[in-house]
Amino acid sequence: MALSNMVVFNEYIKESTIETVFQEIQKFNAASNGAIVLSADGFDGDFLERSLYGSIMSARRRVDRYGANGTVANTEMAEIKDVGVKVAGGFGPISYEPSQWTWMRQNESKAIAAISKSLSDAILQDQLNASILAGVAAVGNNADAVLDGTSGALGHSILNTGDALFGDASGVLAARVMSGASYHKLIGENIANAATLFVAGNVTVVDILGKPAIVTDAPALTAGAVGNILTLAQAGIVVNNASDIITDMGTIRGNERILTTFQADYAFGINLLGYAWDIANGGKSPDDTEIGTGTNWDVIAGNVKGTAGTLVKYDATA
Repeated sequence: MALSNMVVFNEYIKESTIETVFQEIQKFNAASNGAIVLSADGFDGDFLERSLYGSIMSARRRVDRYGANGTVANTEMAEIKDVGVKVAGGFGPISYEPSQWTWMRQNESKAIAAISKSLSDAILQDQLNASILAGVAAVGNNADAVLDGTSGALGHSILNTGDALFGDASGVLAARVMSGASYHKLIGENIANAATLFVAGNVTVVDILGKPAIVTDAPALTAGAVGNILTLAQAGIVVNNASDIITDMGTIRGNERILTTFQADYAFGINLLGYAWDIANGGKSPDDTEIGTGTNWDVIAGNVKGTAGTLVKYDATA
């Protein structure tokens, strides 16, 4: 009878966790203006590979109606491969003594709620941190998308100059991703940013220069004396597989008191607009070092305006 109860308990945790993650995804997508898209859609295997046609704008040419009718160079339609990579994570094991709950005359459903909330928060945080790590690495390795302002302090002016890297397409930049330290440096310039659009754990979305700013202390945004701010286009970062969660619960016997353990495995994919995961260099199931290596992300867009966004670097000590 005890084993049967454990199976039911495990199923409750799994279902509750997936639903909680889905709710957080909906709130985050709505508030971040679609710059980082957390999607419940998954993909099979290690990589998500899609074939796209490269730009053929270079085929445009000026014609002299009165000149000689000579031959011109042919422009071939080329296919480019967009590749996202699947990342794996784990949670637990977590253990507790069921007798503690009965001793306190408490229902074990409270343990379900506590574990589910912690697991969903941990997955959401991992998705954000890993995808931001990938974004900083990929964009930071594309010279056309980087504004190196490390010789000076952060200000709204440097953000505006960073947006200008997209030229006449700067309007497609939908949101900024920055640390709390960056946010407060901007507040220090006495520009009002009072409207808080979204709060969930350690992630806050506010408004900076007319663009929502995702404020989160992701490790990739602070690199020692260098601060990083990503300004992303619509769907600049897409995270897939939010519902790919496997959970297991078991009973440990042989001690003075019975122990219950819970453990979870999960996975999600990272896709960056205008960049492809380099399968040969980066490999399968990458760790954080590999995700954060810029040369593992190849630029596939013909123009910086078709990529995920820009990266502004500044002196974090100023």
